[in-house]
Amino acid sequence: MSINYSNFYDVKCQLDTCKTYPVITDSDRGEIFCGGCGLILVQNLDDTSYENHSYNSEDFMKNARTGPATSLTMFDKGLSTVIGINKDSSGNNLSSKTKFEFNRLRTWDQRSKSRATSSLSKAFTLLHGIKTKIGVHDNVVENAAYIYRKAVNAKLTRGRTMASLISASLYASCRMNNIPRTLDDIAEAGNVERRILSRDLRTIIKKLGLNLNQYDTTSFIVKISNNMNLSEKTKRNAFEILKKCEEKKITAGKHPVAQAAASLYIASILNGEKISQKKFSNESGVSDVTIRNRANLIKKTLKISD
Repeated sequence: MSINYSNFYDVKCQLDTCKTYPVITDSDRGEIFCGGCGLILVQNLDDTSYENHSYNSEDFMKNARTGPATSLTMFDKGLSTVIGINKDSSGNNLSSKTKFEFNRLRTWDQRSKSRATSSLSKAFTLLHGIKTKIGVHDNVVENAAYIYRKAVNAKLTRGRTMASLISASLYASCRMNNIPRTLDDIAEAGNVERRILSRDLRTIIKKLGLNLNQYDTTSFIVKISNNMNLSEKTKRNAFEILKKCEEKKITAGKHPVAQAAASLYIASILNGEKISQKKFSNESGVSDVTIRNRANLIKKTLKISD
């Protein structure tokens, strides 16, 4: 007995007694089954493994697969068929009549795609554009595509723009992978209002049951200091100040970017680097009043004098 699932990543056994057991993937048989009762949940999985090791160019050409690897960032996961250029298998040009027929085939192939497929294609094109602007790893984009697909399956697209949902999915992916990107960075790259992005992010977290951990403040210290070309000594002192603040328990519930900017501001003063709070504010996206308040609290708690 097998059960059909729309997404292999969300496979779970429906029995109450099996909720604590993980699902097991058998790559040799191409099946996913429950670790508790042994029920086959998915069968006939695609074989994504590599056949053999190659030790020379001849073995590599014999064992190489055709086409790129599958990816969630492609609307068809990279499994579509594309009508090639106007040449036959020998490399010769096609006749005018055959060219016309193939052009018509390309046109109808494009028009025959479903609305959902066309929507995913536009969404992932936008996702790759935002990825280029903010400079994140492919794993983050892959996770963002997975979150967006789950949002589409949960019918969260109604009443919300594609750009805001894609941006919210990417921000959630950055939080999961501890990539220091703020809401303002994502909103600017995706050309979305911060208010709308924050609203859609809360909806995705609630409806999909995501568990996003708080950012590691040290990652923002590295980001801000690198962008402002601060010295390595200032960066190390900021780390020490942040560690002491965590020991004094004054970082709980505070904005991690503001905490990082305030720590760097105090460290720059101690090392004789005269940088105004306004510059830290412009670089971090936090108001200078917030940085000033955080810096005053750190100085008072750690008894640091200018």
